[in-house]
Amino acid sequence: MPFGAEYRTDGTTRFRLWAPGARSVDLELAGPQGPTRLEMHRDDDGWHERIAHAAPGSRYRFAVGAGLRVPDPASRCNPEDVHGPSEVVDPLAYRWRNTPWRGRPWHEAVLYELHVGAFTPEGTFAAAAARLPALAALGITAVELMPVADFPGARNWGYDGVLPFAPDARYGRPEDLKALVDAAHALGLMVLLDVVYNHFGPEGNYLHAYCPEFFNPKHQTPWGAAINFDGARARAARDFFIHNALYWVDEYRFDGLRLDAVHAIRDDSSLHIVDEIARALREGPGRERELHLVLENDANQARFLRRDGEGMPHAASAQWNDDIHHALHVLLTGESDGYYADYADAPLERLGRGLAEGFVYQGEPSAFRGGASRGEPSAQLPPSAFIAFLQTHDQVGNRAFGERIHALSDPTRERAALAALLLAPQVPMLFMGEEWAAATPFQFFCDFGPELAEAVTRGRREEFGRFAAFADPAVRSRIPDPNAPTTFQASRLNWAEAEIAPHRERLALVRELLDVRRSQIVPRLAGARCGGRFEIAHGVLHLAWTLTGGATLRQVLNFADAQATLPRVPPGRFLFTLGAQAARGAGALHMAPWSLYVTLEPGHD
Repeated sequence: MPFGAEYRTDGTTRFRLWAPGARSVDLELAGPQGPTRLEMHRDDDGWHERIAHAAPGSRYRFAVGAGLRVPDPASRCNPEDVHGPSEVVDPLAYRWRNTPWRGRPWHEAVLYELHVGAFTPEGTFAAAAARLPALAALGITAVELMPVADFPGARNWGYDGVLPFAPDARYGRPEDLKALVDAAHALGLMVLLDVVYNHFGPEGNYLHAYCPEFFNPKHQTPWGAAINFDGARARAARDFFIHNALYWVDEYRFDGLRLDAVHAIRDDSSLHIVDEIARALREGPGRERELHLVLENDANQARFLRRDGEGMPHAASAQWNDDIHHALHVLLTGESDGYYADYADAPLERLGRGLAEGFVYQGEPSAFRGGASRGEPSAQLPPSAFIAFLQTHDQVGNRAFGERIHALSDPTRERAALAALLLAPQVPMLFMGEEWAAATPFQFFCDFGPELAEAVTRGRREEFGRFAAFADPAVRSRIPDPNAPTTFQASRLNWAEAEIAPHRERLALVRELLDVRRSQIVPRLAGARCGGRFEIAHGVLHLAWTLTGGATLRQVLNFADAQATLPRVPPGRFLFTLGAQAARGAGALHMAPWSLYVTLEPGHD
């Protein structure tokens, strides 16, 4: 890796910093008698380098200009938080136990998103690893960690990280994170990591002071000047994030990455940074094992999801499909504020298109976006190119009080929606605690310095002021303070809930659904090359997807408050139902409000 501190076999460490804005940089090594400062050598491209005797565990900083002492932006470990010194790490010191692991194919994925700090009472990598057997037994096959890159303070969602190579010390040491991945692989679980390549957090990012070339003022974002992926001297910034992707996959053996908010990455290059990262992974560690790139991309750009002639992705394996979530949320809650307005006119039809074809918006105008067109055609893509969910950290935590969907919707409705997603061919994802309908909310939390903390608290409450429900300042004042420790504590899962009613029964339902998915649906997903079909007839939504060997998976969804009767039971072998019953003799199907019926029609295996 060309960045940061590289421990070498001769006992020395090579330190490198790209600081074209600094004429001189000193390496400051901590020692028992105080720090030692060593002059670094600068080349014409702005790289500063020094080789010094520094064993693993040594603490160091870079002294830039007059009086500025900064951590290594490529620090592998920063034990004293983002303003403190970095630590030299030997990346080969951890002894892996599950070296034969080569990953799993993407169509087998059942994702589980979790926040390390809120997943367990301890909030550590080790505590999270201890809970993995329960997830594997439930039927989860892939864990997706919210960002762990070092962030300021004691708690954060992770999207305010400023040291992208350093796992946050609040969660544990680098070897603890490696042990978590190792333990997951022993259970047959893939592990994906959420990474943020569209911005740095507002506290602890020193790059502007000595490396303004890392940013491109031509592109402005909600966080200021965009990261320089396409301007003058962009190569170093591009390499920084390409090596970050390779670092997590090589050194930590993650099975893939989730790229946060790709729509906020500004890159007009002929080769988009997402494509270059995908190529580096595919041509590097991807030659020896299964690797998966997942996107969050509000622009619905199907180009990043395209497949080759053998059905393999050119870039990303899949994208979080907010469209399906938004249509379901409108159906379950009746809410139509904000972006839900784009789905409120015909939510059942929009759900059908999302489940059958991927994106709901495939180039159509979006009223929420002022009539601008959104998205690209996606029906040609396989169902596995889309991740379907009822909850995520965003969709729960960006609500004023962090309510989960089962706190907002009638339980019968929510169960039917969850069953439909878990038995559809898209890759399903659960948000931590969803499997037992956790009563704990997931609120927005952080821990910034006093001035920034006040601005964040005030800004969040003002943001909700544009909604009618929060027009009253007294109501807005009850929105939890993101910086208060109690806000974070309220968001931690209570695992004891899973053992009592009604959470115990919900957990049993999810286990049953995932067992049906594993045994009946997953074996037929690898050959699914394009989207499905949908229609609304007799007041219910009919869906059909052609899978491997010509098999047809069918769902009939009565997502309405009135009973419906179909003249015929859908063809195929019965797989699962909630609230639907086939009549004897006549062949009709009687469907209670908010019910579903699922069948599988054999193909020509």
